[in-house]
Amino acid sequence: MQKSIKKTLLLSITLLLIYSCNKNLNNQISSNELLQKVDSIFIDFDISNNPGSAILVVKDGDIMLNKGYGLANLEHKISITPSTVFDLASLAKQFTGFAISLLIEQGKISLEDDIRQYIPEFPDFGNTITINQLLHHTSGLRDWTRTLTLAGMSPEDVISFEQILRMAFHQKELNFMPGSQYSYSNTEYNILAEVVQRVTGESFCNWTNQNIFLPLNMTNTQFLDDHTKIINNRANGYYKDDKGEFHINPDNLTALGSSSLYSTTTDLAKWMSFLANPSEEMATAVNRMYHRGILNNGAEISYAFGLELSEFRNTKWISHSGSWASFSTYMVLLPEYKLSIAVLNNHQGSAENIAREIASLYVPKLQIKKDSQEQQIYESVEVSVELLDDYVGTYKFGIGWYVSISRKGNELWSQATNEKKFPMIAESDTTFQIPAYGGRTMTFYRDASGKVTHMEYAGEKRQKEKSPFNTKNITQYLGEYISEELETSYHVISEDDRLKLYHFRHGILNLTPVWQDDFLGSKSFIRSIEFYRDKNDKIIGFYASDTRARYQRFTKK
Repeated sequence: MQKSIKKTLLLSITLLLIYSCNKNLNNQISSNELLQKVDSIFIDFDISNNPGSAILVVKDGDIMLNKGYGLANLEHKISITPSTVFDLASLAKQFTGFAISLLIEQGKISLEDDIRQYIPEFPDFGNTITINQLLHHTSGLRDWTRTLTLAGMSPEDVISFEQILRMAFHQKELNFMPGSQYSYSNTEYNILAEVVQRVTGESFCNWTNQNIFLPLNMTNTQFLDDHTKIINNRANGYYKDDKGEFHINPDNLTALGSSSLYSTTTDLAKWMSFLANPSEEMATAVNRMYHRGILNNGAEISYAFGLELSEFRNTKWISHSGSWASFSTYMVLLPEYKLSIAVLNNHQGSAENIAREIASLYVPKLQIKKDSQEQQIYESVEVSVELLDDYVGTYKFGIGWYVSISRKGNELWSQATNEKKFPMIAESDTTFQIPAYGGRTMTFYRDASGKVTHMEYAGEKRQKEKSPFNTKNITQYLGEYISEELETSYHVISEDDRLKLYHFRHGILNLTPVWQDDFLGSKSFIRSIEFYRDKNDKIIGFYASDTRARYQRFTKK
């Protein structure tokens, strides 16, 4: 295997050493012109006093651009260079996907293997979870970035691989039946890393180093299993406070498989060339990485082996992004144009936006044009104010997602959670079109008594609120709520007739009533709190939810 990769590497290095600084490729801009245009992206950015970016462009096997902008270390004024080591965050997943593909190629594992075959202590949820489902984020496992935070941890804490595994092994319920849905979860790739360790009998760090990084001569690339380890030329991640001052964001994570991978743009050039031009022997393992996931109902999803397969302006766009501890990373392959781009930021700006802007320099049709377009005219019918008032209310669309319908004059307006209000155009007495939603419609329905009970939007029923939160009944919610799964508890308290959550580590968290017994949380790890009742209408617990970690049960003490 190593010989095969080395053959590919020799070809890649030969190509990478050809610097065509002044020639045009396929009538595209030259390297010098590219450099000037990329420089212009950062023209309004003070690269002498701010964190910045490392930019890599590889076209037709040539490194067209490999340059740093800004500082890797603000305290010592150390500039970002092609040798600066970044936390790649979730770009790590494609390397884990490749590791799994190699083990499949070697006959050591199969895609449809039950993960409990390799990790017998993993919970039995009553439905098999396969390696295939972990790769494509269809297993239903909750994302540790939400669950551990809900349990009381902070992203700035030391979060180890062992802690993540303990959380996964202690999970009581799944987000959904395995294979039925797609939901991005870092936990799945941590379990894949553990599978590699169990199957090979080696640490994940050592195995990936010996079987991937060293054969590709990626000498400055490594998974990190010790957050205290010194890494030469390592960049710090920075964030701005409300006053505009930069602060170091602690990076104490060792989430093997899903992230915690450190590398440089120079090493990524070798990786991207390998993906674009693998040896004949390695072609099957690499090509497998582009296999999209398929749900139980036969629907195909865009996620593959740590890569997102999509299109942008009718161009194949193979990419992945990463975000952790103020590092923002992005890598994209455009096989039709033999173009690869990587952007590594040590700040919270969008690496993806920079990559798209650079891609448009080479592929003109990717440029986002801001042409003025005539506003579409929608014909409407008159609906009585009495009928419109029947539709006014709040409708539940999903986890932390509610739509409020209001009336303004003789028009209905729609406002989704954390969005602006938009006008609705009446197509009939019951169906209304929302131009801001791409012309989609909402149709309202009544029960036998004539009362509006729900609406239909995007083919699904959305229930209307029956009994909104009443502060007169606030005491029924108060008390301590315990999660057996997360081994933590929250107190529901009231201040000024408002419900709030209190946690020993997180302090007081505000709750906003939105729909019956549902409340929106004020932190990203608690998107919604939904209280539930027994048959006697007594509140006995709540579910804390985020889109990646749904319905985590807390029982009232």
